[in-house]
Amino acid sequence: MPLFTFAPKSICILRLSAIGDVCHAIACVQAIQRQWPETKITWVTGKLEAQLVQNLANIEVISFDKKLGWKAYFQLRKQLKNHRFDALLHMQAALRSSLVSLMIKAKIKLGFDKARAKDGQWLFTNKKIDTAKSSHVLDGFMAFAKRLGVQDLTVKWELQLPAESRQKAKLLIDNKPTFIISPAASKAYKNWTVEGYSAAANHALKQGYQVLICGAPTTLEKTIAEQIVNNTQQQATNLIGKTTLIELVALIQQADILLAPDTGPTHMATMVNTPVIGLYAHHNPKRTGPYTQLNHVVSVYEQLISRQTGKTINELPWRARVKDTDAMQQISIKSVTTMFDQIIKEQE
Repeated sequence: MPLFTFAPKSICILRLSAIGDVCHAIACVQAIQRQWPETKITWVTGKLEAQLVQNLANIEVISFDKKLGWKAYFQLRKQLKNHRFDALLHMQAALRSSLVSLMIKAKIKLGFDKARAKDGQWLFTNKKIDTAKSSHVLDGFMAFAKRLGVQDLTVKWELQLPAESRQKAKLLIDNKPTFIISPAASKAYKNWTVEGYSAAANHALKQGYQVLICGAPTTLEKTIAEQIVNNTQQQATNLIGKTTLIELVALIQQADILLAPDTGPTHMATMVNTPVIGLYAHHNPKRTGPYTQLNHVVSVYEQLISRQTGKTINELPWRARVKDTDAMQQISIKSVTTMFDQIIKEQE
């Protein structure tokens, strides 16, 4: 039974991180907004993620900065002092998020089903979503909207990117066919090889594409980008640390193709409908891959997890992870350049 047969007055969304998961959660929130545009929505999210969420229409954004430690919880409680919600959508099964949920006053606290409610999340909620038939993270989020009573669960996104971000992206693209490489995930084991990225960059350059290397200004990403640029005889452009999160979204939106491992930009591309080659080895792309573009994924996950466990995907838990530290090195350069060519052909 749906929790609401009429529009609730107010809903609080709790999803702190990470960027890719926030992209997934946006589809759920906008489905709710389509059915109940009069419902006031407040979203409690991480400091970085807030930069993305604040570009959504009709959402009050409250930033939670985990770097402040316990002070962040007290600040949040103060900010929410006069808020009382009809429902809290507790969309992150992590202890930090569950502690944050204690600061939020809501009659209904809706959490994950038993299969997904790790870290004791079930102790912090009084209602559960139905078990999703699909293992994909986004389908798990859409189950929240369905449980509320939302009928149109179409997955789509609407972002209102600032004019200055779109203009900066336009200047960087400069009317040229553009291939963006976002080479690094927050967890280094998810990253592909410098040799692979360099070969993909050179393949795109030979076909008349400009290559932009984008990402955060971490030491690892700076190093990878410099090596790629060197391996392309300085033809690729290093934009590491030179774009904000929203400027990167705008840049991806105006580009032709993105190449990235299992990380936020992969899902940002899906949000703005830019073809993305997602690289997967450790996690099942059917669970964490680019939702609308799984046909563009280059994955060795299935063969590696079968080799590791002796079982097929259907026989394993949907969270099963390949633990081989060299897993991403099993992705061949040829498979990536072939996918690049396939996408170009689709665009003709």
